[in-house]
Order: sequence, then structure tokens, then C-alpha cells
Amino acid sequence: MEPAIKFPLADIALLLAAHGERREGADNLGVWRIAQALSTLGFCAEIGVGFISGEPGINAALRQLRARRVAVYPLFMSSGYFSRDRLVQLLDEADDDRQREIISLPPLGLDPGLPAFVTQCVLCVAERSGFCARQSAVILLAHGSRRRSQSRAATERIAKEVERSSLFAGVFSAFLEERPHLDEVAKQVSGPVVVVGLFSGEGLHGARDAPKLVAELARDDVVFGGVLGCAPGIEQLIAGAVTNACSARISAIPDRPL
Repeated sequence: MEPAIKFPLADIALLLAAHGERREGADNLGVWRIAQALSTLGFCAEIGVGFISGEPGINAALRQLRARRVAVYPLFMSSGYFSRDRLVQLLDEADDDRQREIISLPPLGLDPGLPAFVTQCVLCVAERSGFCARQSAVILLAHGSRRRSQSRAATERIAKEVERSSLFAGVFSAFLEERPHLDEVAKQVSGPVVVVGLFSGEGLHGARDAPKLVAELARDDVVFGGVLGCAPGIEQLIAGAVTNACSARISAIPDRPL
């Protein structure tokens, strides 16, 4: 599937902003793979990667980019503290002389194209697993939080949109750090189930916790569909979102008189 790219963004750089991890053995390879896949599309001048917790940091990554216009795509699943507050602070510090135009996009979890992308991912996993999609349930497994509602709100919004497609037997939400947990939701569902990890990369939760929880269900009719941020084709979604946002921004700027 071709990305919704209207024209190459020849004078715009893209900065993928992620949380990252500093734990031993963490390499944040998932984000770098997305950057590499995006670079092959050739839709913008240059692509950088910056982490709030990891190397390179947001400041260093932004300063490495040469373009005067930079589109920032936050690889976060909700508009929480890190994507809404901390990232903005770090970008301001990195561009303290205001020499760049920063075009900030909504985080991955709020991307309008994400529900359709999730739907296609589940259909592919169901077919690969020999499940009939209309007889299969979908469980979206997200981080959640007992203190803040953004993760739950974003997950439930995606679940409602996916369910609206009427392609599956049911669509449910489960969380790591708040109820309902995966095992509680799975007990309520009979028949085939596809579990999708709503995580932006293969960090601690996506690479270890999510598949471990699915395995602990000990059900042959439940499969783990992987982590959304590492799903094949995620670069197409990001490329389309960035191009559309930048195209709209450029079109809104009046022509300068000669």
C-alpha cells in the first residue's frame, strides 16, 4: 500500500521522538527500524531520532538536523506527561534561539489513521493464525495508569473505532497497570482472540511483559499479534500523517511578494 504522500517534503526534516530506555541491554532498535523504513520512502529531506530517556537525546537529535523546518512525530501511545509536557520542554530548550519552524504532530496513539491500521493488522494476524476474523475477538493491551486517564482514553477510543468496522466478534481493552487486566478480559471471551500490544516500541512492556501475559493464559485460541509500533507498514502511516500535516501547514502560509 502506497503512503498518502502528495509531494516530497524537500525542505523539511522529520524527528521521531520516543521515550526510549536506558536499562541494560536496551537498544531502542524498534525506533531505528522505523527511521530506516521511513528513509527508504524518500519523502522528506532528512530523518532524525531522539529519546527522552536514551541516546541521542532530543536536544542532540534536533541539533543534528540541518533543515529549517522540522516535523516532530511523537512515538507515544497517548498525550501524557512525556509527549505533552516533557517533549515540548526539551524541544524549546534545543531550539532556544528560535531559528527553526517546529511542526508538532499528535502522538502515534492519537493519529486519526491508527484505528484503520490496527484493523488491518488484526486481519492479517487472524488470517495467518487460521482464525475467522468475524468469529474472533480483539483485545488491545495497553499500559494504563492508576493515576492518569490518558492511556485508557486513547485505548478505548481506538477500540471503539475498530469495533465500528464490524469485522470482529468483539473488541476489548486491557491494561498492565490498571484494571481490567488481560487475564480478566480473556476470561470473558470465548473463541479465537487476537491480542495487540498498544506500545510504541519493543521496550520492556512490548517485548517482555505483553507476550509473557499472553503465554500465561495458556490458551491455544489466543495469539499475540505483536507490538503496534513495530508492525509492518507503520512507516506508511507515519509518512502519510507527516506529509499531510506539513502540506496543510505550507499551504496556509501566504505567498511572499516578489
